[in-house]
Amino acid sequence: MTKEQIFTIDGTQYKASDLSEDARNQLMGLRLTDQELGRLKNQQAILQTARIAYGLALQKALGVKGEIENTTDEDLTFNFS
Repeated sequence: MTKEQIFTIDGTQYKASDLSEDARNQLMGLRLTDQELGRLKNQQAILQTARIAYGLALQKALGVKGEIENTTDEDLTFNFS
């Protein structure tokens, strides 16, 4: 026996079996959108890590000592001293 799915939206609980077809379609779209946002956040983290690695490799190739400074979560600046 499977447990009935219950969704909470804005503090109100809804049974999946009580949702209209349109509501189920909207819920599916919402779930897919949330999954895609999660995938993109993971991809962003991977790319930020690669950017740091490339920056460190560039420092080494240039023979320059420097540091990576996080100015914001989205913007990494390389400062060479």
